[in-house]
Amino acid sequence: MALTLAARLRQIRKEVLGLNRRNHEHGIASNPATLVALVDNKLATKETLARHDIPTPATFATFTSLGELSGLEQALEGRESFALKPTRGAGGEGILLIVRRNGPRYYKASGEALLLRDLRNHAAEILAGAYALDQSRDSVLIEQRLSLHPAFEPFSFRGIPDVRVLVARGVPILAMLRLPTRQSDGRANLHLGGVGVGVHLASGQAVYAIWREQIVRAHPDTGSPLVRLLVPEWPRILHIAAACHDAVPLGYFGVDVVVDPELGPCVLELNARPGLAIQLANHLGLRPILDALSTRAANLPRATADRVALGIELYEWASRRN
Repeated sequence: MALTLAARLRQIRKEVLGLNRRNHEHGIASNPATLVALVDNKLATKETLARHDIPTPATFATFTSLGELSGLEQALEGRESFALKPTRGAGGEGILLIVRRNGPRYYKASGEALLLRDLRNHAAEILAGAYALDQSRDSVLIEQRLSLHPAFEPFSFRGIPDVRVLVARGVPILAMLRLPTRQSDGRANLHLGGVGVGVHLASGQAVYAIWREQIVRAHPDTGSPLVRLLVPEWPRILHIAAACHDAVPLGYFGVDVVVDPELGPCVLELNARPGLAIQLANHLGLRPILDALSTRAANLPRATADRVALGIELYEWASRRN
């Protein structure tokens, strides 16, 4: 028994991708600085994806200076829900999700009520660079808040889940569904308290789940068993993730997708520094997949459907090794 456990620990150590290796082999080496700068800007990313017919939430307004914030009230006129976010933020920081409105009050997913002055103050903090990656001046993006798909209602607490698809060399290789919780205040980011659910790459079926770095079997707020979760429109999600590489040819990046009940899958953003917890959620290390992909680098398929098929093939091969 001890030998079996020791052997398994050695295998995990060999297969899990660590932060240093990610940064040096699949970050700096794979991602040109100009493209990293592009995806660090949410508005520029959306405009680039739109030119390749990749769906994203509608942009309602942008603000680049304090003086422009006098037009915030007009920009929000008639908007019952929206997302107010920094253009160059990261990790979900600085994103304010308004889910409903009643007269002068704007309500967050938690039920907290805000007034226009609160939104203006938050926007001013964004402009000052409070949430920017390099703490430099930023701009404000107000965009459409997508709706909750009925398939996710039992598994989400006051927020919208999203799917993170990891793409390497244009091939989707691993995926995770991120679920909002009471603790995450309606946002899906794991470090804020969201649940990470590993997703079978071929079927879209939940396989494992983690919350606060612990294995969980049910949503911490709704109690729904996560094993029952099946991501809707899964083939379309994989196709969109692979197509993002055609628009922004990074060598290694994450694609965050929300499934809207009317619009279907929409890309929220691209991430040139995707976190590594996706390995824990899938109980699957990235290194064997990335190494196998590297050996085929000279002969990778060009067609989007063929790249998706290759990703599924490598995922299933790596899963059988465990």
